[in-house]
Amino acid sequence: MNKDNWTLGVIIGLIVPLVIYALAIATLSRYGYVDNLIYTPRPKMPALIAVCGNLLAFRFYMVNKKFDRTGRGILLVTFLMVMLIFSLL
Repeated sequence: MNKDNWTLGVIIGLIVPLVIYALAIATLSRYGYVDNLIYTPRPKMPALIAVCGNLLAFRFYMVNKKFDRTGRGILLVTFLMVMLIFSLL
């Protein structure tokens, strides 16, 4: 993980939200609010929370490691995911 390239940023930008979304759905399903992987009261909420996880990864790679290309890859995936969330859900 000590490479500075777009591909690593895209991979991190995809994996972090998937893990956070799975944790959010698992937590919400314990309370009975999930129907077929969709949070029924507000369907966009777990997806937006998952995308916010990319902000932490973005900050880590841009500020702490100074990996600009990796940070740009994470930011690209974040913007695409937010556009998909608002257009599809």
